[in-house]
Amino acid sequence: MLESILSKDRFAHRHLGSRALQTTEMLKTLGYSSMEGLIKDVVPDGIRFKGTLDLPPAAEEKEALDILRAMANKNRPGKFFIGMGYSDTFTPPVIQRNILENPGWYTQYTPYQAEIAQGRLEALLNFQTMVSDLSGMELANASLLDEGTAAAEAMTMAWGLKTQDDATQFFVSKYCHPQTIAVLQTRAEPIGIQLQIGDERDFRPSKDYFGLLVQYPNTRGSISDFTELFAKAHAEGVFCIAAADLLALVLLKSPGQMGADIVVGNSQRFGVPMGFGGPHAAFLATKIAFQRKIPGRMVGVSKDSAGNPAIRLALQTREQHIRRDKATSNICTAQVLLAVMSGMYAVYHGPQGLRRIASRVHGLTSLLAKSLKQAGVRFESENFFDTLRVTGVDAHAVRTKLEPQNIHLRYDTDGTIGVSLDETTAVADLDAVAMALGVSGAHLPSLTVAQKSEVLSHIPKGLERQGEILAHEVFRSHA
Repeated sequence: MLESILSKDRFAHRHLGSRALQTTEMLKTLGYSSMEGLIKDVVPDGIRFKGTLDLPPAAEEKEALDILRAMANKNRPGKFFIGMGYSDTFTPPVIQRNILENPGWYTQYTPYQAEIAQGRLEALLNFQTMVSDLSGMELANASLLDEGTAAAEAMTMAWGLKTQDDATQFFVSKYCHPQTIAVLQTRAEPIGIQLQIGDERDFRPSKDYFGLLVQYPNTRGSISDFTELFAKAHAEGVFCIAAADLLALVLLKSPGQMGADIVVGNSQRFGVPMGFGGPHAAFLATKIAFQRKIPGRMVGVSKDSAGNPAIRLALQTREQHIRRDKATSNICTAQVLLAVMSGMYAVYHGPQGLRRIASRVHGLTSLLAKSLKQAGVRFESENFFDTLRVTGVDAHAVRTKLEPQNIHLRYDTDGTIGVSLDETTAVADLDAVAMALGVSGAHLPSLTVAQKSEVLSHIPKGLERQGEILAHEVFRSHA
């Protein structure tokens, strides 16, 4: 009796495996007298582990949570200016409470049964509408795993669309995020794609290439107009892909306006916490002409038998149970919950709210740039959205000053320092960064009314966003 009271396997018993009676029934049905006999016949001897696992006794749920909490308390929360496609963000409490922490939402994956998933499908339709609007493309899918795999999917999509068999090369800008380039290299090799990495300013499109990828803004923060490059590429039959930042697209000319065929990216900074690097919902947007080749899933609006509007999964091109050998992609992970959060972030803030957030991020970056320039500190590009690449500064000395304050910048092997700002950046953060970079005294950032009017935009006139964004009623009814 005492042993039963002190037993610590109640949590494991509730959550792991079958009960003894169920196991006995299963073995009897299969014709075995023991689990050992079943395993011996099922698991090949060459791969079977014959030792014993060195594991502690199973913990109760409260004990496990205490252990995990003690481990989590070893973390040192800090301020991150590293960038590379990841930015801190404020998750609106209404989205956190009612979506992120709501099992009615956070357990969702693929809404196969459309007739009982209309709300979830509508939320994904909002995400698609947001992405296609900001990217300047005609349609978007209902999310992918992350930006790197979305770029790889876009590359293989262009590979499947190409009309010239001898076009086996794919150009990648060296100014793409390094993790994206790494995923492309992994995906390209086994299918025979020859990856060429270089500076897009030196790239000359030819019929040897079937596609190209550029980053907008690039990983070093610079923004460029790719209209001319895309036009030259199209003349040679080369598909054009842009990896873009959604918040930047609130203020920047869209890749679609430049002539991009496919636009990919990460929706993380639209209200999704960074989460130690993931997961985050990626997106892929393209032209209607390529809709049958788009990877993943796509939500569309149709009509039911009574003629009423109904939302459905209009396309599941990767699904083997539907497309079988004609499946366009093996990608098997969407990020439904996080795509829904990102779409709802746009619904919550509306177009004007997003403009305020994007303008503040750009304004603070411009303020930091002004302070650096006044102090004689150099940075690479005068055209940027939220990232500066500082040169000519002792990176080791800067790091030594900032890391004890739990402030983290991007330190590259070439000695340059990347500083990326986001929605959560405060002026006090800029002071600490600026001082570490060599700014002092009157040159420190300050948001007085007078100085606000002196901070100039660093977005060139030709790259400013023109016209309205997110014109659909859903984005204008709740902000």
